[in-house]
Amino acid sequence: MTRERSLRLGQAERQEIWRRFREGESLRQIARGLARNASSVTDLVNARGGVAPVASRRSARALTVQDREQISRGVAMGQSLRHIASEVGRSASTISREVQRNGGRQHYLATLAEERAWRQARRPKECRLAHSPRLRHLVASRLRQDWSPQQIAAWLKQDYTDEPELHVSHETIYRTLFIQARGALKKELTAHLRWQRKSRRSQRAARVPPGRGQIKDAVSIRQRPAEIEDRAVPGHWEGDLICGANNSYVGTLVERHSRFVMLVKLRGKDTQSVVRALTRRMKRLPATLKQSLTWDRGTEMASHATFTIDTQIAVYFCDPHSPWQRGSNENTNGLLRQYLPRNGDLSTFTQAQLDAISLKLNQRPRQTLEFRTPAYKLEQALR
Repeated sequence: MTRERSLRLGQAERQEIWRRFREGESLRQIARGLARNASSVTDLVNARGGVAPVASRRSARALTVQDREQISRGVAMGQSLRHIASEVGRSASTISREVQRNGGRQHYLATLAEERAWRQARRPKECRLAHSPRLRHLVASRLRQDWSPQQIAAWLKQDYTDEPELHVSHETIYRTLFIQARGALKKELTAHLRWQRKSRRSQRAARVPPGRGQIKDAVSIRQRPAEIEDRAVPGHWEGDLICGANNSYVGTLVERHSRFVMLVKLRGKDTQSVVRALTRRMKRLPATLKQSLTWDRGTEMASHATFTIDTQIAVYFCDPHSPWQRGSNENTNGLLRQYLPRNGDLSTFTQAQLDAISLKLNQRPRQTLEFRTPAYKLEQALR
């Protein structure tokens, strides 16, 4: 059924769908814009896992869609193939083969002939993972350990420097996971990806920022010292809450210099519960790691003055609707969704379980740290 529906879309329509998809339009928006059934667009995109195909090119000697339309009109009018050939400017043998391989005079249609020509012109190239069992095993084993394709690609280059046949780009890993027709990596391995999506998503897809309340006596991030901005000194943190089902929440803290992660179990989102839990956690840190905390505009930190008195940690607040001002924390929250899903009840996690999750992230190499781990980076900073 998927193939039948997608075949109804012309080559120009398919190209337009992928163009709109790359621009960040939703599948429903694309379908409405092209006056097409949503299932046709969805089937086309999902069949390739959200990975747009490389633009097809055709030889200048090949018949064009205009040529085929002229052939179709000539056949319908009962013209001889020689006469049609002279009108199109092609040899009679070219026109004869074209008509015969597309149903003959009785069934020739320009649109179907054009579609068949594009399909026949495809020359799929087997990916490296498909013909290298050893490489496939290495990639799959790291995916099962919840490594990202980028981390795997960097690790292969570092640990197998003299074996270029074992080097593969992260994009190839993603494509092999999402385009199952390649048959190299099992589909269930996508469950180990951070976002657990079944297809790629356009980087321009709209993200709507959440609303935030007012914080009394909030110190703006614009007043934050320069030493915090350049990440040169450890001890400056970014914090936020991630939510789950049944109004459950977990506090997330990320050290800016090393990207070291700490998770805090919360009983509720009210400011007393949040500040009390954060205070207990931050008091355990050595003095060099208790410098500042940058938070968003969530009212859960309305009692920030109490937090500062108890911990001697200054609190700065981001501008409204500006999550990028806490970029490390936002990125980490995305990574944590692999373990703390939105539809899961986060209150069921114990502090020990949360510590185990943060340990996984802290022992995982990060591209922004030149593929060192946050734990290693923090240890080096404290020496």
